[in-house]
Amino acid sequence: MVEENKKKTAKQRPARRSWLRRFGSVVKWMFILGILGMLFAGGAVAGYVTSIVKDDPVRSEELIQQQVSQNAITGFAYFRDGQPIGQLRTEEDRRLIEFNDIPQLVIDAVLAIEDNNFYNHKGVDFSGTLRAVKQKLLNESVQTGGSTLTQQLARRVFLNLDRTEDRKVKEILLSLRLERFLSKQEIITAYLNKVPFGNGSNGYNVYGIKAAAKGIFGLDDLDKLNIAQAAYLAGLPQLPSKYSAFNGVGEFNETAFGRAMERQKLVLRRMLEENKITTSQYDEALLFDIKSSLAPHTKKAYATYPYLMLETERKAAEILLSLNENKTDAADPAASNDDTVLLEEARQQLMTGGYRVYTTIDKKVYSAMHSISEDSDNFTKDSKSRGKEQTAGMMIDNKTGAILGMIEGRDFNIEQMNYATQMIRQPGSTMKPIAAYLPALDAGLIQPASILDDAPIILKDGTKGFHIPKNANNRYQGLVTARYALNKSLNLPALKLFNDKVGIEASWAFAKKLGITTIQEDDYNAQTGVIGGLRYGVSVEELTNAYSSIGNKGAFNDAYMIEKIVDSQGKIVYQHKVNPEQVFSEQTAYLMTDMLRTVITEGTASTVRSNYKHFKEVPIVGKTGSTQNYGDVWFMGYTPDVTLGMWVGYKEQINTLQGDAQKRQAQTLWTKVMNKVIEKQPDLFVTKAFTKPEGIVKKTVSAYSGKLPTDLTDKFTTDLFNAKYVPKDSDDGISKAKYITYGGVNYLPLEGTPDDFLKEKIVVKREKPIQDLVKELLAAFPAMKEHEPLEYYLPEDAKTDFPTEVDPRVDDGNAPAAPGGVNVSYSSGKAVITFTPSSSSDVVGYRLYRSLNGGTFKKQAVISAGENTVFSPGTPETVNATFYVTAVDVAGHETASGSVTGGATPTPEVTPTPEALPGTDPTPDGGTVPEGTEDPGMIIVDPGSSDVPTGSGNNAAGGSSNAAGGGNDAAGGGNNAAGGQNDAAGGGNNAAAGGKGAGKTK
Repeated sequence: MVEENKKKTAKQRPARRSWLRRFGSVVKWMFILGILGMLFAGGAVAGYVTSIVKDDPVRSEELIQQQVSQNAITGFAYFRDGQPIGQLRTEEDRRLIEFNDIPQLVIDAVLAIEDNNFYNHKGVDFSGTLRAVKQKLLNESVQTGGSTLTQQLARRVFLNLDRTEDRKVKEILLSLRLERFLSKQEIITAYLNKVPFGNGSNGYNVYGIKAAAKGIFGLDDLDKLNIAQAAYLAGLPQLPSKYSAFNGVGEFNETAFGRAMERQKLVLRRMLEENKITTSQYDEALLFDIKSSLAPHTKKAYATYPYLMLETERKAAEILLSLNENKTDAADPAASNDDTVLLEEARQQLMTGGYRVYTTIDKKVYSAMHSISEDSDNFTKDSKSRGKEQTAGMMIDNKTGAILGMIEGRDFNIEQMNYATQMIRQPGSTMKPIAAYLPALDAGLIQPASILDDAPIILKDGTKGFHIPKNANNRYQGLVTARYALNKSLNLPALKLFNDKVGIEASWAFAKKLGITTIQEDDYNAQTGVIGGLRYGVSVEELTNAYSSIGNKGAFNDAYMIEKIVDSQGKIVYQHKVNPEQVFSEQTAYLMTDMLRTVITEGTASTVRSNYKHFKEVPIVGKTGSTQNYGDVWFMGYTPDVTLGMWVGYKEQINTLQGDAQKRQAQTLWTKVMNKVIEKQPDLFVTKAFTKPEGIVKKTVSAYSGKLPTDLTDKFTTDLFNAKYVPKDSDDGISKAKYITYGGVNYLPLEGTPDDFLKEKIVVKREKPIQDLVKELLAAFPAMKEHEPLEYYLPEDAKTDFPTEVDPRVDDGNAPAAPGGVNVSYSSGKAVITFTPSSSSDVVGYRLYRSLNGGTFKKQAVISAGENTVFSPGTPETVNATFYVTAVDVAGHETASGSVTGGATPTPEVTPTPEALPGTDPTPDGGTVPEGTEDPGMIIVDPGSSDVPTGSGNNAAGGSSNAAGGGNDAAGGGNNAAGGQNDAAGGGNNAAAGGKGAGKTK
């Protein structure tokens, strides 16, 4: 049993394995563990990669194609003749090129240094990567980099440029995907369009091989690059900032250029190694003088034409915004974004879209205008308190509205705002033609010969109670022609047209049709808006634009500066279309032009009249303007072809222009600019005269009313008329009346007032009688904090006014108090008698009596109360004469002064009946107008009226001492004033002597 058990035990023990079996087992388990390890490592790698790319989208072929082909392209601006102004604002210069336009030489140079295995790999060159790692670890002198062109493209298009391991993984995966969807030609073309090459000679960062060739070597055609230049460019993308031969302003950088040349030698060596060039080509390239072939330094357009480039950018962006909005569904809520945001998007689109913007700016005109504004000798010296005297100007083509040139300011470094287009200032009197005279002419409310009343109006003022506008000359001239009122830039006639004849609402509606967009709701309540009393004001561009419509015969073209915009594909996306609107008639335009002509020849534009050099070749017309205290001065002028508007002032309107030279500076600069432009660009001025349209006639009318003369009319004015509006009514502006003057106003006399104090003459019947004006003034004065004396506000022709009310003085029933202080002195050998007035309130005037050689006292002269207290009878000093003065009241009571020299007792004689006053007879020939070739606006006086001097000009109807009253009798002045001559009512031979006088014996 024991033995059997041993045998069983022996049978159960396994046989010992051979070594071969044991080795096989080890290998098996090692393989299993290896597989497991690989799976683990692969899983770890996959997990790592997944963690890196988990947030990255899987880019479709369409998206890859779209983003790779998407490029920011540099845009350019051009003058009207196609000459470049410069590159649109960006720090980059990008110019696209197609594969077929890239020379093989350039491709060979780039691939030799960047990716010599480009055509063989599928996006990643592992051997190249390992080589780069080795070079990096061993710090070898030649380091080629491990990224393929595809990887560099993927990084630039889809990834940021940070050097991180995460980015490298994404870059490899994207490269593999790019190679699936893009051809090798597409990849290298995209690369050469996107890669940076450093700065060009103008300081811009150049992107892409085409921009690099232009910016660094000045070559538009890549086929003109030689081997040395191609190798130089191919070496730059590795470190463009380090190798750039130019800095950010286009200045040469010697150190960086030296580095770039070392890099170029490496590129040439690699090209030789890759058999892309021969040894002889290699040697020749090394000898080529790269430095001498670099493009010359040029300034950026924003340095050469800073104002113009910014304005081009601004206006072109507005056009693109408008085009974008037209493409957007108006019902889409997303389309109603903030305008500022949308405008900025349009600007970015312009900056990066490769647009070519063609402007209307004439280079010669622009340069001529800036030659004036950039010459400091043309301006007042800078002031510490007020700053730099600024100016703005704009020249517009009348027929199209094209902006030919402008002055945007004097120094872009000091002030970047465009004063010509962005500044809003008060227009002063330059608004008068636009909002008063033009609409009134077009509606037939006035013609150049129409009579307007330059007399005060009283306006309500919330702070002062009432406001009484004044003229710049501090006087009121009474009845004047519309032409004269405009020539002298009188405020009151314009205000009356604006407020009463045309009306504020209609005036502003008319101005808006002429492109004035700055009228505010508050301006409809501003009664002085037509002389510049606006809430904000106007821009130089808009005001010049409005005047250009007059030169364009009443047709308004909205001013524009962008002629067309072409996209990067050469497609015209915008083309300006001239669309004139006939706002007013050709006849109105011609009449306004002729009135503005005499502003220069006879009116306020004396500086233009004196300094303009081309009257014979280029006719001009225009209007002056200034604001309160000369915070702004303007001149708007035009020829038949162009309009030039000019403004001068300081940045802050509170800083006013001082001295005569500054106050006329707008006229001075306008003339200098116009003279210069005509000299530099005479082709703009082809029309030699303002063409007179049909329907313009010349007519002589009454200078009192602007209507047809009658037998009573003794003053005439001849001027141009729109045939539609030639007056058909007869003169109703004058009448013959007997009146008395008191306080500068004519009144109907009281019964009993002595005849020798009455005047019987032709008097003027104005729209608002002077008596009514006086009442309004006296009622307003108590509510005004300050005002001038009543006499200040009476127009110069007040004494010729038709009386409508009775003399307000009342007889007190007593003889008046005697005048006192009678004194005789002699001036130039003639007697001058002075006295002090009577204290009585009902005195109508004073009489002067004289005795010769002790004889009877006779009346020599009379003076109405309030006129003066001086008699000048013309009595020679050699004559033995005695004088005394009496006071006479409204009832005819007379009291003599007690001062008589010589001891004789005064014995007054009976006052004789006054003789007829001169100038009261009707025109002998019935008002026939003398023949002649008078100019428009000339006043013609009938030869039969001996007391009225001829040659009165536009001063008729109130413009001078002859106004509306006839000759020397006008306004109670001349020889009849103070009773000095023929009107002495018994003056005898001494009456004709005139002179000055008062009572003493010699």
